[in-house]
Amino acid sequence: MADRETRPTTVWSRPERGARGPAPERSRAQITGAALALADAEGLAAVSMRALAQRLGTGPASLYRYVGSRDELLDLMADAVAGELDLSRPTGGDWLDDLVGLALQSRAAHLRHPWLADLNDRRGEVLGPHAIDYLDHALAILAPAPGTAGQKLEAIGLLGGLAVLFARRETAATGAVGDPSAQAAHLAAVAAEGRHPHLLAALTAAGAPPPADRDALFERLLRRLLPAILGQGTP
Repeated sequence: MADRETRPTTVWSRPERGARGPAPERSRAQITGAALALADAEGLAAVSMRALAQRLGTGPASLYRYVGSRDELLDLMADAVAGELDLSRPTGGDWLDDLVGLALQSRAAHLRHPWLADLNDRRGEVLGPHAIDYLDHALAILAPAPGTAGQKLEAIGLLGGLAVLFARRETAATGAVGDPSAQAAHLAAVAAEGRHPHLLAALTAAGAPPPADRDALFERLLRRLLPAILGQGTP
Protein backbone atom coordinates (compact mmCIF):
# COMPACT_ATOMS: atom_id res chain seq x y z
CA MET A 1 0.00 0.00 0.00
CA ALA A 2 2.83 2.40 0.88
CA ASP A 3 4.49 1.87 -2.51
CA ARG A 4 1.21 2.61 -4.24
CA GLU A 5 0.75 5.82 -2.25
CA THR A 6 4.27 7.15 -2.84
CA ARG A 7 4.57 6.14 -6.48
CA PRO A 8 4.71 9.31 -8.62
CA THR A 9 1.74 9.78 -10.89
CA THR A 10 1.93 10.94 -14.48
CA VAL A 11 -0.60 11.62 -17.17
CA TRP A 12 0.07 8.11 -18.47
CA SER A 13 -0.71 6.47 -15.13
CA ARG A 14 -4.37 7.38 -15.51
CA PRO A 15 -6.78 6.05 -18.12
CA GLU A 16 -7.45 8.39 -21.00
CA ARG A 17 -11.13 8.55 -20.08
CA GLY A 18 -13.13 7.73 -17.02
CA ALA A 19 -15.44 4.78 -16.77
CA ARG A 20 -18.42 7.09 -16.42
CA GLY A 21 -19.68 10.11 -18.25
CA PRO A 22 -20.26 10.85 -21.91
CA ALA A 23 -18.00 9.47 -24.59
CA PRO A 24 -15.08 11.84 -25.24
CA GLU A 25 -15.24 14.03 -28.33
CA ARG A 26 -11.46 14.08 -28.66
CA SER A 27 -8.44 12.05 -27.70
CA ARG A 28 -5.22 12.94 -25.94
CA ALA A 29 -3.39 12.32 -29.21
CA GLN A 30 -5.54 14.88 -31.04
CA ILE A 31 -5.08 17.45 -28.29
CA THR A 32 -1.34 16.81 -28.19
CA GLY A 33 -1.08 17.13 -31.96
CA ALA A 34 -2.81 20.51 -31.86
CA ALA A 35 -0.47 21.64 -29.07
CA LEU A 36 2.56 20.57 -31.12
CA ALA A 37 1.32 22.57 -34.09
CA LEU A 38 0.77 25.60 -31.86
CA ALA A 39 4.26 25.38 -30.33
CA ASP A 40 5.90 24.90 -33.74
CA ALA A 41 4.11 27.94 -35.14
CA GLU A 42 4.28 30.35 -32.20
CA GLY A 43 6.71 28.97 -29.63
CA LEU A 44 6.28 27.19 -26.33
CA ALA A 45 5.11 30.29 -24.48
CA ALA A 46 2.06 30.42 -26.74
CA VAL A 47 0.87 27.02 -25.54
CA SER A 48 -1.81 27.56 -22.92
CA MET A 49 -5.01 25.67 -22.24
CA ARG A 50 -6.99 28.72 -23.38
CA ALA A 51 -5.05 29.13 -26.64
CA LEU A 52 -5.25 25.42 -27.34
CA ALA A 53 -9.00 25.36 -26.69
CA GLN A 54 -9.44 28.26 -29.09
CA ARG A 55 -7.45 26.40 -31.72
CA LEU A 56 -9.65 23.35 -31.24
CA GLY A 57 -12.86 25.36 -31.20
CA THR A 58 -13.88 24.42 -27.69
CA GLY A 59 -13.84 25.83 -24.16
CA PRO A 60 -10.76 25.56 -21.93
CA ALA A 61 -12.70 23.68 -19.25
CA SER A 62 -13.47 20.86 -21.68
CA LEU A 63 -9.76 20.13 -22.15
CA TYR A 64 -9.36 19.25 -18.48
CA ARG A 65 -11.44 16.14 -19.12
CA TYR A 66 -8.43 14.83 -21.04
CA VAL A 67 -5.41 16.60 -19.51
CA GLY A 68 -5.15 17.59 -15.87
CA SER A 69 -2.88 20.63 -16.31
CA ARG A 70 -0.64 22.50 -18.70
CA ASP A 71 2.34 20.61 -17.24
CA GLU A 72 0.72 17.33 -18.22
CA LEU A 73 0.12 18.71 -21.69
CA LEU A 74 3.82 19.61 -21.96
CA ASP A 75 4.74 16.07 -20.89
CA LEU A 76 2.51 14.66 -23.62
CA MET A 77 4.09 16.99 -26.18
CA ALA A 78 7.64 15.97 -25.27
CA ASP A 79 6.78 12.29 -25.48
CA ALA A 80 4.97 12.76 -28.80
CA VAL A 81 8.20 14.11 -30.30
CA ALA A 82 10.04 11.05 -28.98
CA GLY A 83 7.42 9.00 -30.81
CA GLU A 84 8.47 10.58 -34.12
CA LEU A 85 11.72 8.62 -34.08
CA ASP A 86 11.56 5.49 -36.19
CA LEU A 87 12.70 2.64 -33.95
CA SER A 88 11.63 0.00 -36.44
CA ARG A 89 14.57 0.52 -38.79
CA PRO A 90 16.62 -2.67 -39.09
CA THR A 91 20.01 -2.47 -37.44
CA GLY A 92 23.05 -2.86 -39.66
CA GLY A 93 25.13 -4.98 -37.32
CA ASP A 94 27.48 -2.16 -36.32
CA TRP A 95 26.42 -0.64 -33.02
CA LEU A 96 28.23 2.64 -33.68
CA ASP A 97 26.59 3.11 -37.10
CA ASP A 98 23.18 2.34 -35.63
CA LEU A 99 23.65 4.68 -32.69
CA VAL A 100 24.81 7.51 -34.95
CA GLY A 101 21.73 6.94 -37.09
CA LEU A 102 19.55 7.24 -33.98
CA ALA A 103 21.36 10.44 -33.02
CA LEU A 104 20.71 11.93 -36.46
CA GLN A 105 17.01 11.23 -36.01
CA SER A 106 17.05 12.87 -32.59
CA ARG A 107 18.79 15.96 -33.93
CA ALA A 108 16.29 16.21 -36.78
CA ALA A 109 13.40 16.02 -34.30
CA HIS A 110 14.87 18.89 -32.28
CA LEU A 111 15.27 20.92 -35.46
CA ARG A 112 11.60 20.36 -36.28
CA HIS A 113 10.60 21.36 -32.76
CA PRO A 114 13.12 23.94 -31.49
CA TRP A 115 11.06 24.56 -28.34
CA LEU A 116 11.71 21.03 -27.07
CA ALA A 117 15.18 21.76 -25.70
CA ASP A 118 13.84 24.67 -23.64
CA LEU A 119 11.02 22.50 -22.36
CA ASN A 120 13.44 19.79 -21.21
CA ASP A 121 15.68 22.42 -19.62
CA ARG A 122 12.79 23.61 -17.48
CA ARG A 123 11.08 20.34 -16.63
CA GLY A 124 13.75 17.72 -17.20
CA GLU A 125 13.38 14.97 -19.76
CA VAL A 126 10.08 13.23 -19.12
CA LEU A 127 10.18 9.48 -19.62
CA GLY A 128 6.83 8.82 -21.19
CA PRO A 129 6.06 5.62 -23.13
CA HIS A 130 7.81 6.70 -26.34
CA ALA A 131 10.86 7.99 -24.48
CA ILE A 132 11.15 4.69 -22.62
CA ASP A 133 10.90 2.84 -25.93
CA TYR A 134 13.72 5.03 -27.26
CA LEU A 135 15.91 4.31 -24.23
CA ASP A 136 15.33 0.57 -24.47
CA HIS A 137 16.02 0.64 -28.21
CA ALA A 138 19.31 2.49 -27.70
CA LEU A 139 20.35 -0.02 -25.04
CA ALA A 140 19.50 -2.86 -27.44
CA ILE A 141 21.77 -1.27 -30.06
CA LEU A 142 24.53 -1.08 -27.45
CA ALA A 143 24.12 -4.70 -26.31
CA PRO A 144 27.14 -5.92 -28.33
CA ALA A 145 29.22 -2.84 -27.51
CA PRO A 146 31.90 -2.86 -24.82
CA GLY A 147 31.39 -1.03 -21.55
CA THR A 148 29.32 -1.31 -18.42
CA ALA A 149 25.62 -0.61 -18.14
CA GLY A 150 26.45 2.73 -16.54
CA GLN A 151 28.79 3.67 -19.37
CA LYS A 152 26.13 2.80 -21.92
CA LEU A 153 23.59 5.01 -20.20
CA GLU A 154 26.16 7.81 -20.18
CA ALA A 155 26.76 7.28 -23.90
CA ILE A 156 23.03 7.59 -24.60
CA GLY A 157 22.94 10.76 -22.53
CA LEU A 158 25.87 12.20 -24.49
CA LEU A 159 24.14 11.32 -27.74
CA GLY A 160 21.04 13.23 -26.70
CA GLY A 161 23.03 16.18 -25.40
CA LEU A 162 24.97 16.58 -28.62
CA ALA A 163 21.79 16.28 -30.67
CA VAL A 164 20.27 19.15 -28.68
CA LEU A 165 23.44 21.26 -28.87
CA PHE A 166 23.79 20.94 -32.64
CA ALA A 167 20.09 21.54 -33.22
CA ARG A 168 20.22 24.68 -31.09
CA ARG A 169 23.26 26.04 -32.92
CA GLU A 170 21.73 25.31 -36.29
CA THR A 171 18.47 26.97 -35.32
CA ALA A 172 20.35 30.01 -34.02
CA ALA A 173 22.50 30.18 -37.15
CA THR A 174 19.39 30.33 -39.31
CA GLY A 175 18.46 33.70 -37.85
CA ALA A 176 21.99 34.93 -37.16
CA VAL A 177 23.17 38.25 -38.52
CA GLY A 178 26.68 38.42 -39.97
CA ASP A 179 28.87 36.79 -42.56
CA PRO A 180 30.59 33.62 -41.26
CA SER A 181 33.52 34.17 -43.62
CA ALA A 182 33.97 37.70 -42.24
CA GLN A 183 33.90 36.31 -38.70
CA ALA A 184 36.56 33.76 -39.62
CA ALA A 185 38.72 36.49 -41.18
CA HIS A 186 38.37 38.56 -38.01
CA LEU A 187 39.48 35.63 -35.86
CA ALA A 188 42.50 35.03 -38.11
CA ALA A 189 43.45 38.72 -37.97
CA VAL A 190 43.26 38.74 -34.16
CA ALA A 191 45.38 35.59 -33.94
CA ALA A 192 47.98 37.11 -36.28
CA GLU A 193 48.55 40.00 -33.87
CA GLY A 194 50.70 37.64 -31.81
CA ARG A 195 48.95 37.95 -28.45
CA HIS A 196 47.30 34.52 -28.80
CA PRO A 197 50.11 32.16 -29.90
CA HIS A 198 48.22 28.95 -29.28
CA LEU A 199 45.27 30.13 -31.36
CA LEU A 200 47.63 31.23 -34.13
CA ALA A 201 49.38 27.84 -34.13
CA ALA A 202 46.07 25.98 -34.26
CA LEU A 203 44.68 28.08 -37.11
CA THR A 204 47.93 27.78 -39.04
CA ALA A 205 48.00 24.00 -38.65
CA ALA A 206 44.32 23.62 -39.52
CA GLY A 207 44.53 25.76 -42.66
CA ALA A 208 41.44 27.16 -44.32
CA PRO A 209 38.26 25.75 -42.75
CA PRO A 210 36.16 23.56 -45.02
CA PRO A 211 32.61 24.62 -45.86
CA ALA A 212 30.29 24.15 -42.91
CA ASP A 213 28.89 20.62 -42.87
CA ARG A 214 27.06 20.18 -39.59
CA ASP A 215 26.01 16.61 -40.38
CA ALA A 216 29.62 15.56 -40.95
CA LEU A 217 30.86 17.33 -37.82
CA PHE A 218 28.06 15.84 -35.74
CA GLU A 219 28.85 12.32 -36.91
CA ARG A 220 32.59 12.81 -36.50
CA LEU A 221 32.24 13.91 -32.88
CA LEU A 222 29.91 11.03 -32.06
CA ARG A 223 32.25 8.49 -33.63
CA ARG A 224 35.12 9.83 -31.54
CA LEU A 225 33.34 10.29 -28.24
CA LEU A 226 31.02 7.28 -28.00
CA PRO A 227 33.75 4.60 -28.26
CA ALA A 228 35.86 6.54 -25.77
CA ILE A 229 33.04 6.57 -23.23
CA LEU A 230 32.61 2.83 -23.71
CA GLY A 231 36.32 2.16 -23.16
CA GLN A 232 37.39 1.56 -26.74
CA GLY A 233 39.49 4.67 -27.18
CA THR A 234 39.59 6.63 -30.41
CA PRO A 235 38.33 4.58 -33.38
